[in-house]
Amino acid sequence: MANKIAENLYSQVDDEGREILRFADIIDHRKDSTALTKENGFIKVQGGGSKCIKTTKGWEMLVEWKDGTSSWLPLRDVKEASPVELAEYAVAMDLDKEPAFAWWVEYVLKKRQRIIQKAKSKYWRTTHKYGIKIPKTPEEALHIDKETGTDFWEKAMIKEMAKAKVSYELVDGCTPEEVRSNKVPALRGYQEISCHIIFDVKMDFTRKARFVANGSTTDTPSTLTYSSVLSRDSVRIALLVAALNDLDIFACDIGNAYLNAPCKERIWFVAGHECGHEMKGRVMKLIRALYGLKSSGASWRKMFKDFIVTHLKFIPSRVDGDMYYRKSSKPDGTLYYELLLVYVDDVLAISHDPKEIMETIGKRFEIKNVEYGPPTTYLGGGLERFQIPGTNERPWSLLSTQYVKAAVANVEALLKEEGREFKTATGEKAQKRNPIPSGYKPELDTTEECDPEHHSRFQQLIGILRWAVELGRIDIHVEVAIMSQYSANPRVGHLEAVYCIFHYLKRNTVKRLVMDPATPVIDRSGFNGTADWAEFYGDVVEEDPPGMPEPLGKPVEIFVFCDSDHASNVVTRRSHSGVFLFAQNALIRSFSKKQNTVEASTYGAELVAMRIARDMIVELRLKLKSIGVPMVGPANVFCDNQGVVKNTS
Repeated sequence: MANKIAENLYSQVDDEGREILRFADIIDHRKDSTALTKENGFIKVQGGGSKCIKTTKGWEMLVEWKDGTSSWLPLRDVKEASPVELAEYAVAMDLDKEPAFAWWVEYVLKKRQRIIQKAKSKYWRTTHKYGIKIPKTPEEALHIDKETGTDFWEKAMIKEMAKAKVSYELVDGCTPEEVRSNKVPALRGYQEISCHIIFDVKMDFTRKARFVANGSTTDTPSTLTYSSVLSRDSVRIALLVAALNDLDIFACDIGNAYLNAPCKERIWFVAGHECGHEMKGRVMKLIRALYGLKSSGASWRKMFKDFIVTHLKFIPSRVDGDMYYRKSSKPDGTLYYELLLVYVDDVLAISHDPKEIMETIGKRFEIKNVEYGPPTTYLGGGLERFQIPGTNERPWSLLSTQYVKAAVANVEALLKEEGREFKTATGEKAQKRNPIPSGYKPELDTTEECDPEHHSRFQQLIGILRWAVELGRIDIHVEVAIMSQYSANPRVGHLEAVYCIFHYLKRNTVKRLVMDPATPVIDRSGFNGTADWAEFYGDVVEEDPPGMPEPLGKPVEIFVFCDSDHASNVVTRRSHSGVFLFAQNALIRSFSKKQNTVEASTYGAELVAMRIARDMIVELRLKLKSIGVPMVGPANVFCDNQGVVKNTS
């Protein structure tokens, strides 16, 4: 009996023990003597007008739940849980002029309409791609095929559903209405969602369909959704290690990755046309991590990590859990560590024989198009070998050319819609040399504030530029960092400055970041290598990560350049820090950000920048140690303030 009670209780709660109760409708209302009337619910303000008192006191709403029961709830609670539904009910029942409703109903409905219109315009704006009409529903896709005398979209849907059908199973013997009324014991505690197909056209004009879940409607425990991703500096470190130890790199993309993992959520949906004519309208239960669910990324990551550790025998780094290493040896007996980098379903293998790793992965998972080999792109950026002039070295380099060209083209299209184009009046040489006009101070800009449309555009363009920096465009890092500070309330002049950055990118499209394994030649006479710090710090040793592997392979040496622009913001007097972090001659990280404090002197600002550099050095050394990369001595730090140098050396 106890087990039966526990089973019944569990079927009515989620994975965090919270009771699942969902609104079906608001069916009645009532008020008591404490509710404000129209006569005493408003106060007089200067100018002869009146202002509504913000209160919901004295009102209750009768709410019907999905299981058929109903409850009287305070207006405050219903407003917080379902403001739009309550606002619509208030208008329908002529309650929107009552003091408890008048102060918020109109705002909620206006906001809802703006959101809907914005979402619709954004979704429906793309009607064609590469000259091909993109459908929004399966029915429209089949209609387009019929009109054009082709079966491209139908084949795309059949191909997708052949793979996606493993993600769900039929729950026989019940109707959707019975499940919604909580009359199906097997699905008690399950959440209903909708599923649909989204359509796209690839660059080779191939039609693509993807079956996705509307995961935004689910109430998913936070413990099920977190999924880490590979950091950008880990990719650069791996490329440098490959060049140092003369290793090959292979890449692959795992097809329909999420569908390999189990579904962690309790979900059901009503089958649509895409599930087949005989299944349409029937109840389906999700059993695999379908694309669109909040928990799918975490579910896939756990499954793939288990495979990497159990079958491939790789060990995750203690510092970056999506970077794995495995002890190996070359044909000549040289010991080193193979590396495996995973970003969701994109995999990089660094080894003297990466093909063997890819073949093992291919036996368990479907590799997209059965293609693996030296990478040409990774995480949105280009990858290719670069011949260093005067040497035989051909290390890997990072390119952002394709991304930058596409970004510039998008901005030009936006400007063209407004009858504008990039300015050239300031001179082509000046524009090619500086991302933003020299002498421009955004903190002194007094132009008008951007309207909502251009405010959103400013934020989008900043996001595009920040990703370009991540892909290696460090030549705009400072300017992007400065302009990012105005994302909350940009002015027209700020947007124009961002356009200037894109203009600069247009004229300086091709830049590459080379993971050069050479050791820089520096003058070491300025370093105080004989200093004895024991008097200050005692007998201390450098921190090592737990379970640090034995260092193998060729060593690296760290070089750091740090600086600050004291009181660069003439309004707030806050300084700006900049740091370049190199391993060998390869830039691993760059940092550009305004300081949190106001420093009275150049020395103070430079010391703050040095402290940031110190933290970055510690992080890099820990990461290198965590994958067994040996290091030569301490980091070499370069700073142009003698006061800071003398006090930290």
